[in-house]
Amino acid sequence: MRREPTARQLRLATELRRLREAADLNARQAAALLGVSPAQITHIESGLAGVSEQRLRRLASHYACTDDEFIDALVAMATDRTRGWWEEYRGLLPTSFLDLSELDHHASFRREVAILFVPGLLQTEQYARSVFSSRVPELTPDELELRVRHRMARQEISIPYEVVIHEAALRIRVSDRAASRTQLARLVELSEANHITLRVIPFDLDGFSRASNTMTYVGGPLPKLDTVVRDAPYGSIFIDSEAQLNAYRTRFRKVEAVALAPERSRDFIHKLAKEL
Repeated sequence: MRREPTARQLRLATELRRLREAADLNARQAAALLGVSPAQITHIESGLAGVSEQRLRRLASHYACTDDEFIDALVAMATDRTRGWWEEYRGLLPTSFLDLSELDHHASFRREVAILFVPGLLQTEQYARSVFSSRVPELTPDELELRVRHRMARQEISIPYEVVIHEAALRIRVSDRAASRTQLARLVELSEANHITLRVIPFDLDGFSRASNTMTYVGGPLPKLDTVVRDAPYGSIFIDSEAQLNAYRTRFRKVEAVALAPERSRDFIHKLAKEL
């Protein structure tokens, strides 16, 4: 029995429960088909217990799921034994930090809309330290350094990354003028990377009514296994219902459509840096 399932383990559990409910079976009926106790099904569907490939495929068969690609993706989630770099922080950082790292590791792409802060994956070390230093209650020096070190390690990704940043996030000084100039220069540099597409939404854009919709959209092995991450006061919220995923896909494309093109965005950031 697991004491604290990861977000990835909970996602697998959720998908298995959804398959059972779609088959119009209760936990007792599913347990009878598998030859286990109802409690075992409950533990699997709450992420407290794992499930073998054989049992997962038997469940999918009983649930009349014929999507082989989806089943294979679930099997990969169930049998994955990856112990990534983030495990060194277990017990030292809140679980949500580790869940984000694991999500990054398995992602196929990433899309982000940032309104008030430069996204964590693009922050300089000084910018990140300033953001974490503003937390209430204040972090201890050791806690601060752990968060900064973890954030810097998370930036080692090479998946396609589309990010839209509002001008507000570019102008807000989380530290001093020199730190802001360095951060803007870093954004210009990163915008030239092959896997990063950076766009800016300027203040003078007419009719932009989605200025508060910060979001992170992370691609899974299949669209139905995508995840949206929203910040919350005490961690991160992972959103995975198909209806909500569709809504966020549409929202991102609408925001992207009104943003400046990548080359114009790069020039825009460079201009802001020169003004500092």
